[in-house]
Amino acid sequence: MNEPTNIELDRALDVRAARLHMLAQYYAGEQPLAFLSPDAKKAIGQRFDRIACNLPRLAVSAIAERLRITGFTDASGARDAALWEAWVRSDLDQTAPAGHREALAIGEAAVIVWANAAGKAVATVESGRQVAVYRDAGSHETLAAVKRWSDLAPDGTERQTRWVVYRPDRIEHLVGDGASITGAKVTGVIDNPLLAVPVVALTNTDRPLDVFGVSEFTDLIPIVDALNKISADMLVSSEYGARPRRWATGLELEERPKLDDDGNPVVDEDGEEVLEVVNPIPEDSKLLINEAPEGKFGQLPGADLTGYDTAVRVLLQQASAVSGLPGHYLGITTSVPASADAIRAAEAALTARAEARMAVFGPAWEAVARLISAVERGGEVTDYTPRVQWADPSTRSAAAEADAVVKLHAAGIITTTEARTRLGIDNPEQGPTAAPITPTVTPEEGAA
Repeated sequence: MNEPTNIELDRALDVRAARLHMLAQYYAGEQPLAFLSPDAKKAIGQRFDRIACNLPRLAVSAIAERLRITGFTDASGARDAALWEAWVRSDLDQTAPAGHREALAIGEAAVIVWANAAGKAVATVESGRQVAVYRDAGSHETLAAVKRWSDLAPDGTERQTRWVVYRPDRIEHLVGDGASITGAKVTGVIDNPLLAVPVVALTNTDRPLDVFGVSEFTDLIPIVDALNKISADMLVSSEYGARPRRWATGLELEERPKLDDDGNPVVDEDGEEVLEVVNPIPEDSKLLINEAPEGKFGQLPGADLTGYDTAVRVLLQQASAVSGLPGHYLGITTSVPASADAIRAAEAALTARAEARMAVFGPAWEAVARLISAVERGGEVTDYTPRVQWADPSTRSAAAEADAVVKLHAAGIITTTEARTRLGIDNPEQGPTAAPITPTVTPEEGAA
């Protein structure tokens, strides 16, 4: 296993920058319109450049809201109250969902663990756009990591690029004026007493051979582009064809001089004023008058927009098929309200996806818990074997959950401690404690 160089770590951030930026646009609903011809783009101009059916954010939020970490157990299977206390103190009970959303949206996120001056663990959730984790292709062991961001110089005159490189034995701080780490200056080196890279990657992937993570809405992108195109077409049709056009016969058209942008009459090559034919009835007139006895008034039918409704429903059904989102999430409803059992059945695919994400993110959060335990209690990172506990991702009421747990306890399948844990009731147990590990120097930047 060769330790990666600083240049390799910096390039790991650059290689996916364009892709992550595109995914972030789709998540925010700021992607440009697709499937438009150049003529259509020219005709639309800037009026419909931000139409977005933001299904990507819905697909991410629907899964992320079901990923709830409720605690950790130690090697004996007992609830580790001390680790959970450190977890809450680091605000991971609040920021871990943000890590899930980031990993589900762009495929990658990270968690940096360190210690403050008091020797207590500090953990921060980072974006995959700023942090890259370099792992061994064979053992998947984390060899190094880097965080890169830009800020103003101390005098506030120019922007500087900063890097923090995390290695098993040291942490390096670098500052440079350019975007490349090649010419950066090392401003400080801190010993790493953990003897392990204090950065854990949250990678959203179904395939262990994938080097990078995969966005949860990758399959939705072409469908969302099509939905946006249909929505733009519908709005254009509504603007130009849905309002009925009126017609009249027997009216004498008026001729008026054509005016330029400055309000002056337009003349031809012979110096004659150019006349244009105009409607004798103003657009804002509510009373129509026709002096001709044979004159008639009428109205053309407005554009029928029901075809767009059919197209949108077809695309939403495809979106439901590839994302697992149930119909009531996408607005596909029926006249008969669904029962609670029908809703749970419709959400079965979404629940299964959430359980699959638990299996993917679980090892990463356990690695974070090992780092926190080593900071808080001392010893090697590998001395700890915490196991993460997740809340049930299915949609069940508190009464239904309590009834199921009580029945399992009455049948002797689970113990009282397990029953209390499932219901989120703290058990009166204390985890092992030991002297915390205190770094020789606390990093002033990069860990947050």
